[in-house]
Amino acid sequence: MKYSTKYRIFLLLMFLSGKIIAQPKQNAGEKENIAYLFTYFTGNAKGEEAIRFAVSSDGYHYKAVNNNNPVISSEKISSSGGVRDPHILRGEDGKTFYMVATDMVSANGWDSNRAMVLLKSNDLIHWTSAVVNIQKRFPNNENLLRVWAPQTIYDKTAKKYMVYWSMKHGNEPDKIYYAYANADFTDLETAPKQLFFSPTNGSCIDGDIIYDKGKYNLFFKTEGNGNGIKKAVSDKLTEGYLLQDKYLQQTKEAVEGAGVFKLNHSDEYILMYDVYMRGHYQFTRSKDLTHFTIVDQDVKMDFHPRHGTVLPINKQELNRLLKQWYTVESVLQTARNNAISQNNIVLDRANQTLYLPVNYNTDLKAFDPQFDTFNQINIMPKGRLDFSKGPVNVKVSIPGQQPKTYSVRVAIANNPVLKGYYADPEILYSNKTAKYYLYPTSDGFNNWSGTYFKCFSSTDLVNWKDEGKILDLEKDVSWAKRNAWAPTIIEKKVNGEYKYFYYFSAAQKIGVAVADNPAGPFKDSGKALIASRPKEVKGGQEIDPDVFNDPKTNKSYLYWGNGYMAVAPLNDDMISIDTSAIKVITPDNSFREGTEVFYRNGKYYFLWSEDDTRSENYRVRYSFSDSPTGKMTIPENNLILVKDAAQQIYGTGHNSVIKVNGKDEWYMVYHRFTRPKGISMGDAAGYNREVCIDKMEFNADGTIIPVKPTVGGIKPIR
Repeated sequence: MKYSTKYRIFLLLMFLSGKIIAQPKQNAGEKENIAYLFTYFTGNAKGEEAIRFAVSSDGYHYKAVNNNNPVISSEKISSSGGVRDPHILRGEDGKTFYMVATDMVSANGWDSNRAMVLLKSNDLIHWTSAVVNIQKRFPNNENLLRVWAPQTIYDKTAKKYMVYWSMKHGNEPDKIYYAYANADFTDLETAPKQLFFSPTNGSCIDGDIIYDKGKYNLFFKTEGNGNGIKKAVSDKLTEGYLLQDKYLQQTKEAVEGAGVFKLNHSDEYILMYDVYMRGHYQFTRSKDLTHFTIVDQDVKMDFHPRHGTVLPINKQELNRLLKQWYTVESVLQTARNNAISQNNIVLDRANQTLYLPVNYNTDLKAFDPQFDTFNQINIMPKGRLDFSKGPVNVKVSIPGQQPKTYSVRVAIANNPVLKGYYADPEILYSNKTAKYYLYPTSDGFNNWSGTYFKCFSSTDLVNWKDEGKILDLEKDVSWAKRNAWAPTIIEKKVNGEYKYFYYFSAAQKIGVAVADNPAGPFKDSGKALIASRPKEVKGGQEIDPDVFNDPKTNKSYLYWGNGYMAVAPLNDDMISIDTSAIKVITPDNSFREGTEVFYRNGKYYFLWSEDDTRSENYRVRYSFSDSPTGKMTIPENNLILVKDAAQQIYGTGHNSVIKVNGKDEWYMVYHRFTRPKGISMGDAAGYNREVCIDKMEFNADGTIIPVKPTVGGIKPIR
């Protein structure tokens, strides 16, 4: 018994000793990188040219901190009032951070800046800064035009931090230079030297150096003679770079701002770059820094970055960032259940409410929003909750902050009917397949720069299947490669077989493609059907076609025009028009675009959009006639679709119309600004639109009752 007691005491001491010995391992674990910090800016407007931060636990899902607002004042750190292209580096001591950025306001011109900003921090929160104006600091830079995209790397041979960037002098191409920073990281202590000598003497910008397997890999963007991401490799940091003449981006779109980082606890790298003409980022993955695979399907961000970099961080650093800048609201906007329409989440900070719109048939009695959080954040209650009886109070706790409770409401929302950004919807019922088909403009591209068309099918007007791309200007159309807009379609029987004639806008002209099935594939006719405006028309664009088959005569007509409404009979081949019969039938001065024609009870109805698609007051008016080309009667109250500010619905327009079930049952299909963010997006709201469907009804005299735009949408038709 006595021995047993001593033995127990011995075991207890060993256990306690073990805990004490294990403590350093716990500290080491806290310094182990377990997350990522993304530094970026967001655009070319003055308020967007500032450093922002986002964090991620896996390198793929990023959440903006500080509500996607700047974390450092550009006015305080720069000479121009704006900064771009931030690059962040962890110092050799493991706890000091270095950041550099372009000192520039793009509104002043792309050749307006001569300086960069150097920043230093010990906690990622507080930063000291200094401006280095290359033209003023170093001689022989009288004809220097610009200083772009600096980055930093530690030179282990020189034992100094090396800053490298691109510069352009006079008519010379942009070249990549380097210089060493002083010990305080407040200045460059050596004169710039050229780092990479292009064998083509072509422009090289946006350099990014990654050391791997004894080699320095310099990624950069070429310009002027094929634009894209290439790399040069050297055994030494400051010389000997040999070009590997292969483009590494996995897209045909214009790209810039290559950024490479290694995934934590992995031998794989991520190469990301800014697809700047399309307003999105692309992520690719590689093990050898030579072969890259697109992983965009795994990437999610609640912000739109421009040219940034990613830094692996540890638990303590993540906690500091969360405590300083992450909010309960940031957590609540990460709900990632696939049933949620992500673009349409509405968070009201003032009233502490959250609205989550979900797909039809979602089980509200047992619904898990799946808030995407870090381990440090606590949400109660969580998991499957009962939202069928109304909102549920959810409490969110972040380390170092006061907890907050939000009232979370989950509700079925059938508008928008398509997830994502789409506009200018055309709808068709196919007698061949007994299905409905939607043909929209693919939206969400800056300045309406989309180049392809998609199709969606449904049996009930609520649940839609993505049928994929049906026509790609870049691949399928020889006469136009840009601005794929506003299609229309008709089903016709030709020699006893169904054919589908698809009219579309491209490069401000109108083309036609043909298919045997409503979801394609479509084959372009090989030339523009409408390439110039009617003789009597002095302005406007040749866009927004609409095709209509007169049930009285079985004759088909094509309508088109922006700023004017034109019509012409289609020839029997359906891919050409009777040019001798082109007629301008603009109803009145309210007409802007988006003609839609249909027939009901002896009347031909003409619908059109008024104002500009970038305007919250974009709306739909109508007239009717006794002929598909005849004189129009404009009702006294002909405004039938307008915004509803109370529901945060704006920019309602460019519609089509569908009759269903063989009955006098009608629906209007239209687009609106993305809800709720569209109204705050400025002109960008005009190319970030979404498609909705609501019921359309008529008075006894045939006039149209104004359509009420809704969030809930319609119920499935039976």
